[in-house]
Amino acid sequence: MKRVLQYNTEQLLSVAIEEAWNFFSTPKNLALITPPDLDFRILTKLDDGEIYTGMIINYMVRPLFGIPVRWKTEICEVNKPFSFTDRQVSGPYKTWIHRHEFIKKDNGVLVKDEVRYELPFGVLGNIGKWLVQNRVEKIFEYRRQILQRIFNPDPGSQHSHTA
Repeated sequence: MKRVLQYNTEQLLSVAIEEAWNFFSTPKNLALITPPDLDFRILTKLDDGEIYTGMIINYMVRPLFGIPVRWKTEICEVNKPFSFTDRQVSGPYKTWIHRHEFIKKDNGVLVKDEVRYELPFGVLGNIGKWLVQNRVEKIFEYRRQILQRIFNPDPGSQHSHTA
């Protein structure tokens, strides 16, 4: 039985769509918005250029219990500056498809993430789905907090810093 899980989130950032695109389409920035306990490392040698369709990126990550896992993703669709999609080629999930969407608003850009994933190991994998779902939620909550600091600093603070 195929059990595809889904996670959706959105966040309004107080920047122009081009600035949001420039940040999210630079693979090196992914490490900035990933929780430190994942020990996320990009293994692919990257320049400072932005993503492109067909781009392959290799990572090392420790998603659960500190166990290192190699993860390879492909940028499979790019619609600059409105959206891009990456998918897992190999890694911890049976399938992982992550669509990033950027919608221009009067007061900034709405960043939407849709993640569809399937756990490995069939029925056995589904036993731990609550653990994985909770982990995915915590990763995106961390990301939300970092993006808030970078793009929506507190206007009342005279010492606003970016990550």
